[in-house]
Amino acid sequence: MENVAGPVRDFGVHDKHEDSHAGEDDVARELRDKVRVLCWVMTGPDNHEKKAIHVKRTWGTRCNILIFMSSKEDESLPAVALPIGEGRENLWGKTREAYRYVWEHYKEQADWFMKADDDTYVVLENLRYMLSSYNSSDPIAFGHKFKPYVKQGYFSGGAGYVLSKEATKRFVEKGLNDSKICRQDPGGAEDVEMGKCLANLDVKAGDSRDSYGRGRFFPFVPEHHLVPGHVTKDFWFWTYIYYPVKEGLDCCSDTAVSFHYVSPNEMYVLEYLIYHLKPFGVRSNLQGTAAPPPDHDLKATPWPGPPD
Repeated sequence: MENVAGPVRDFGVHDKHEDSHAGEDDVARELRDKVRVLCWVMTGPDNHEKKAIHVKRTWGTRCNILIFMSSKEDESLPAVALPIGEGRENLWGKTREAYRYVWEHYKEQADWFMKADDDTYVVLENLRYMLSSYNSSDPIAFGHKFKPYVKQGYFSGGAGYVLSKEATKRFVEKGLNDSKICRQDPGGAEDVEMGKCLANLDVKAGDSRDSYGRGRFFPFVPEHHLVPGHVTKDFWFWTYIYYPVKEGLDCCSDTAVSFHYVSPNEMYVLEYLIYHLKPFGVRSNLQGTAAPPPDHDLKATPWPGPPD
């Protein structure tokens, strides 16, 4: 794709006092104080200016706390230099150290702790809306659930996943120092190892879908999920997904939370489409807390996949 690097200068914002924006986020601001989300973003020195800065300028502004995890410190983001190298072979180790860092430094300042990549786009208002139905003192986590390797399922790393305060506490204080619970070396697939670790800690793999069974966390860009046939049935995705998935508009919740593989330019496009473009005469009817998902009691058996 051409011109995906993102704007060099700040994107700018519309004035919050304009007619179409005045008072529009009062409810979201209130919920921001009640459902405190710390976002930590996986990045590296080569991507500080290529990707991370665009997260900071777009969706990252809506996190209660935003921290980038790298192997090099960068106060302008801010990025933390973790004691581990870069590369896919170190993603699990980096995730371990990142959660250790945020727990040790911010455990009293957040209720939920979300991991995202520097090419993930997150709608924080919808995340808080979903989480408002849950108690952060319960051991639970949410994301896009896959079914291999872990009986209760595990969450796609690229789509992002969020751990409750209790889940984070168990992971850091119990799991990180016990080889019987969590893998101790930095190798292995980050999302699979996290899934195994959380299951060993009795942290529930929650159902992040809306009450209609439509997804909220997505491992690809919107186009790949929305356009029927774009992801062919022989692609690995269809054998991994835990819950049934439909193509077309039924794929995706009106309160979607995240998309992955989003280029810097696409982040700004999503910013405009989500927060600025407003069809006249159309309003949202969302109120209160989110209705429970179909598998709220977490007793569903994994979906066998689409018919041949």
